[in-house]
Amino acid sequence: MLGVSTATIRRWSDAGRLRVFTTPGGHRRFSRSALQHLLPADRARRPSIGGAALSPSRIARSYRRSSREVTAELPWVLTLTDEQRILFRERGHVLAASLLQYLDATQPDTAAHHLNEASSSASEYGRVAARLGLSLSQTVEGFLRFRAPFHHELAVAARRQGFDAAETTDLLQAAERAMDRLLVATMTGHGAAEGTRGRALQGAPSSDPLDARDR
Repeated sequence: MLGVSTATIRRWSDAGRLRVFTTPGGHRRFSRSALQHLLPADRARRPSIGGAALSPSRIARSYRRSSREVTAELPWVLTLTDEQRILFRERGHVLAASLLQYLDATQPDTAAHHLNEASSSASEYGRVAARLGLSLSQTVEGFLRFRAPFHHELAVAARRQGFDAAETTDLLQAAERAMDRLLVATMTGHGAAEGTRGRALQGAPSSDPLDARDR
């Protein structure tokens, strides 16, 4: 039915990619529906990775575990107050939700809408980081720490949902492209906030005629 060896089937079931029922005698049994999930030709598009398969809360938990493990590499994280940590956590939750909706969207217009929402959240994350005094490099480090667990949870969800290799590759590549755009949005937001703060620190308006024309 799948065109693979029995050894491959055993390996897939051991990895959790294929649901299996083991009889009291030790024999493996597979349902036809579980096998059909591995046949991309039998479905118009890949299964959803949102909802029960993967939620923003699950990503947030993975992110917090990752953050605890790398705190020594990012000592500036320890300088954040509880309120600031909650603020970043909330921004990350909104960002993850929009990104998951983008990856699950079936229509181009809907996908574009959710990606724009995610970009707006990423830009706001950059602005908040700048207002808190984080440098651009620190802000980018924080974003990359979100990126890694997000991709990890995507891969886990794809395996749990029975994605084939082509579907998994397509999903992860789409996520990579989206993350690249969100990183640019984060940096742009940080730069905009830095520019605003710099102008505020200058005090009185400059007498430079070029500045006057710009205003």
